[in-house]
Order: sequence, then C-alpha cells, then structure tokens
Amino acid sequence: MMLSPDQAEADLSWTQSDPETMLNGLKAAAAAAAAAAGGCASDEPAEGEEDRDRERAKCRAEQPLSREEKRRRRRATAKYRSAHATRERIRVEAFNVAFAELRKLLPTLPPDKKLSKIEILRLAICYISYLNHVLDV
Repeated sequence: MMLSPDQAEADLSWTQSDPETMLNGLKAAAAAAAAAAGGCASDEPAEGEEDRDRERAKCRAEQPLSREEKRRRRRATAKYRSAHATRERIRVEAFNVAFAELRKLLPTLPPDKKLSKIEILRLAICYISYLNHVLDV
C-alpha cells in the first residue's frame, strides 16, 4: 500500500488492509528488490512448492558464487576435511614436542614428574626469573 504525497502515515489504519493484499504487495516489493539487485525474480510467481524450489535452483545456477560460498563448498568436501585433520594432527604433535623439550630443561623433583602444559609454562616463568636473579647478583 503506497502513500500518496498528501496522505500522512498516521492516517493509515493497518486493520483496514486485507492480509492477502499486503502479502501480494510484499511479494512484489521483494521481487522488485531482487531484480534491482541483479537477482532472479520471475514475472509470474510460482504456485507450488516444487515450482518455487525449481525457480530457486535455477536462480542459484545463474548467479556466480561469492568468494565465501566457494570457500564454504570447498571446505565441505571429504578430501578437504581429511587434509585439514592431517594438518591439525601435525600441528598438535609439533606443539607437544615443543612442550616436551621445554619440560626437559626445567629442574623438578622428581625429574620424571608428569606436568601439565600450564604447569610447564608457570615453572618456566619461575625458572627464568630465578636465572635472571642469579645473573643480577
């Protein structure tokens, strides 16, 4: 429902509008917006659910994929997921090796005591502070 230039928005009563008329107006506005944005909007609206699905698929096939959509589709493949899992496994293994090497440098009693990663980091901070203090004295 369009306002005439001399009609104020406050004059309109939403209860006077027919719901079907409002729905058709919204559909027309959506189709016009899609057409203005370069999207696919057919002149005649599809009646059935299958027709609408077919129209959407046809519309999607005509539009070029965005960079984000291409990335999303590429990441959805089993090959990509497998490669990503392999890279992640290698990264975590390197991370654990680095912690093991740091652990070997830290003095503890007993020397083979199992420490968590956060304990290793905290002990390394304390040990570095101690070594700085020894060098300063």
